Order: sequence, then C-alpha cells, then structure tokens
Amino acid sequence: MEELHIGTLIRDELRRQGLNNRILADALSINMRTVNKIFRKQDIDTRQLLRISQCLGVDFFKYYSEQVFQAPAQ
Repeated sequence: MEELHIGTLIRDELRRQGLNNRILADALSINMRTVNKIFRKQDIDTRQLLRISQCLGVDFFKYYSEQVFQAPAQ
C-alpha cells in the first residue's frame, strides 16, 4: 500500500485551486513558516486537518478512509 503524505496532498490542492501559501496562512491565522511545515507533514492533527478541509472545501479525511478500505484483509 502506498504511503499517504497529507502535506503533499494539501499543497497540491492549494495549487490546483490557484491559491498561494499566504491565502492559506491568512485563512488559518497561522504564519508562512507553519504553512510550509504543513506541506512537509506526513501526518497531521485532526483539528488542523478539519480547518484546512473547511478552508479549501475539500474532505482531506477521505484519503485516510480510502486507505482503510483498500487495506488488504488480515
């Protein structure tokens, strides 16, 4: 199973929407350094992921759900 890297998914979605890091930083009331840290994260706090999902209008939790249901049976 391929490893999920949530920071990359968030960064890619931000770019897909034509938005820049400053817009996300302002929407989340965080600084630019923190936005860049988010992009490097493989794992993320659920509260922070909820806020990012709301800001970008994307359910980022679905990527975790997809992994759960695609995992091979043990």
